[in-house]
Amino acid sequence: MEVVAFNGSARKDGNTAILVNTVFKELKKEGIKTELVQLAGKKIRGCIACEKCFINQDKRCALKADILNDCIEKMLEADGIILASPTYFTDVSTEMKALIDRAGFVAKANQDMFRRKVGASVVAVRRAGAIHAFDTMNHFFFISQMIVPGSSYWNIGLGLAPGDVKTDDEGIMIMQTLGRNMAWLMKKINE
Repeated sequence: MEVVAFNGSARKDGNTAILVNTVFKELKKEGIKTELVQLAGKKIRGCIACEKCFINQDKRCALKADILNDCIEKMLEADGIILASPTYFTDVSTEMKALIDRAGFVAKANQDMFRRKVGASVVAVRRAGAIHAFDTMNHFFFISQMIVPGSSYWNIGLGLAPGDVKTDDEGIMIMQTLGRNMAWLMKKINE
């Protein structure tokens, strides 16, 4: 089994990546392979509403000049998907939103191709607005007919400067619980 995570932060190894790696540590304990795709510095644009994905139905976006189709391929190969983003003005980063919009349209155009995969959202936040970002990513999972495990609280870690989330004991515990629950769910699905 494998989980791929997409870090939508502009900071490659900042708080969002730290939270994802905390989840990964629990998944690895259960023998689940992990891969972190960091969107920082990579080209990814928003959907242009060409609707060619509905015409082509080839599990690909018609726009080929960025990393989106590589991301879709990783999603298709994985059993679980984590979407992770810092909170930017009470929502996800523009890179994460582009990934959600385009991968979501391609999935819909191809008979909900992520159906029954396990999905989890992870949010880094300085203070407030994280619930909206959390909801944005979870909406992708729900409309894609994916299965979302819970944790002991919303999957949020608090921190401003890179590394600050390490001092959020509750946030770290939430990520650990999420990792354990995600591993348990994936194993139950694959029994």
